[in-house]
Amino acid sequence: MLIIKANYSEEQLIVLLQGKNEAGFHHLYDNYSGALYGVILRIVQSKEYTEEIIQDVFVKIWNSIHQYDSTKGRFYTWMINIARNTAIDYLKSKGFQNELKNQPLPDFVYNSAELSTTNNTSDFIGFNNVLETLEVDKQELINLAYYQGYTQNEISEKLKIPLGTVKTKMRNALIKLKDLLKDYQ
Repeated sequence: MLIIKANYSEEQLIVLLQGKNEAGFHHLYDNYSGALYGVILRIVQSKEYTEEIIQDVFVKIWNSIHQYDSTKGRFYTWMINIARNTAIDYLKSKGFQNELKNQPLPDFVYNSAELSTTNNTSDFIGFNNVLETLEVDKQELINLAYYQGYTQNEISEKLKIPLGTVKTKMRNALIKLKDLLKDYQ
């Protein structure tokens, strides 16, 4: 008779996983999948790839639980490192690199809603509000460079302003942002 316990301590969960207990795995997934998903999504910036990678992460945790050493760190940290390393390995893989080459540029690069690691309703430190305190031209430069991936040369061409002006305004915008964000460190 299998008794499923609602809450396991970290030590109990590790014992269950080492014994290849299915209830332990369900508990692991139910309680840690959200956090691991978030870590992966921040790295790969695609929900589709994240869903693929999270499966690999849980298989790796299941298959390598015997390698976990509590003297080297917490179980949660160990799992985060597996998630992070798996995501980075995925980005470096030849298959992923080839897939990137085959993506239509506007759909892949400029679809900020698809690639966003946060939704528009959550803003960790109120960065959108901080950004709005900048002059409109500086907001536009930050948006083009950091959210849409334009180079300074491309910004210069797009906005039809000299490259030196783009560099100066970008530098001033970043200095202003640094000053505004010093309270959040």
